Amino acid sequence: MSQAALTPDRGPKATTPPEATAQSGAGETAFAVLLSLSFCHLLNDMIQSLVPALYPILKQNYALDFGQIGLITLAFQCTASLLQPLVGLYTDRRPMPYSLPVGMASTLVGLLVLSQAGSYGVILLAAALIGVGSSVFHPESSRVARLASGGRYGLAQSLFQVGGNFGQAIGPLLAAFIVAPRGQGSLVWFSAAALLGMVLLVRVGGWYARNRIAGASRGRAAGAGAVTLPRGRVLFAVAVLVALLFSKNVYTASLSSYYTFYLIQRFGVSVQAAQIYLFVFLASLVVGLVLGGLVSDRVGRLPVIWFSILGVLPFTLALPYVGLTTTVILTIVIGLIISSAFPAILVYAQQLMPGKVGLVAGLFFGLSFGLGGLGAAALGQMADWAGIDTVYRICSFLPLLGVLTAFLPNIERATR
Repeated sequence: MSQAALTPDRGPKATTPPEATAQSGAGETAFAVLLSLSFCHLLNDMIQSLVPALYPILKQNYALDFGQIGLITLAFQCTASLLQPLVGLYTDRRPMPYSLPVGMASTLVGLLVLSQAGSYGVILLAAALIGVGSSVFHPESSRVARLASGGRYGLAQSLFQVGGNFGQAIGPLLAAFIVAPRGQGSLVWFSAAALLGMVLLVRVGGWYARNRIAGASRGRAAGAGAVTLPRGRVLFAVAVLVALLFSKNVYTASLSSYYTFYLIQRFGVSVQAAQIYLFVFLASLVVGLVLGGLVSDRVGRLPVIWFSILGVLPFTLALPYVGLTTTVILTIVIGLIISSAFPAILVYAQQLMPGKVGLVAGLFFGLSFGLGGLGAAALGQMADWAGIDTVYRICSFLPLLGVLTAFLPNIERATR
């Protein structure tokens, strides 16, 4: 995708695409590195997704209410959220190639603690440690993916994100067939996945250490042709993107955290069946992510953001009033549409703030976790007070915030 300078008195003006500039000196795309990162993203997010997938077991074993379930999500996602922008900002200035296996080590420790936790406080600690691992992993791995892209930034971002979303999708499935029948202690088996991730990330960190100087030079060349807007307009656009992420992630949290309880309570399905239905929903998020990236490359970021947030509204409004089969179908459609927003939002934010890959990745990945965590905690309290059905009726209106897309500047006009 091309970019251009924006002059204040004469409007957008086309210039040489920065990706073309980067490609001229970038060499071939390092697919081995990209695939390793994508696979490690799969492992990282698979382990993370075991936390909400374990909720029915924890609720039963420790007699937790929905508010306490929401606080587990808050502990996990706040550590994953609040630290990410700080990590990204720091590593923009001082890259840390070997921070990736360190982050995975924190995830490993959290997983082991969670498998042996005997009290609610220890569960919160374990969830927080897994969140810390995520906060270290995402910003720096996004930077490595960009460096390995050979100038094909869209392809690299797509491969990286698909790994994570696929990991989120298979986590509940593994929980349904491994953790649910064997109990909380079986989580220790997944430590092998974290160890494998650490080994791969040590190798990726070595590649990054050898190639990051050349990558920094290419980044400066690309930034020379980037879109520039007044600081106030950039901050306002970022605030709009945050509001859109709030709509998307709080609604997604309502399904990822409480969908199993909704199915069990309303339709009387088994815990294992509910986990499978959750996997189907999360799998639709993976497919929607890929489609969103492909379509936004062709038609632009803003049309995809419009469709992804506001376009899902008819389906969310219908969801609380239909039967089991239609519920499953609607959640698939909702997952396909609503997940397509994130790659478009992330690339749009990178255009707004060129040269700040770590900060953008940390901010928006962190916001995804943090907003989802805050939403899950609030929705848990609401479910205790008014019932899970009321939660979905209220959340069905969240996509109305998609109208805020009208306030985003059309920076892509300069590229056409």
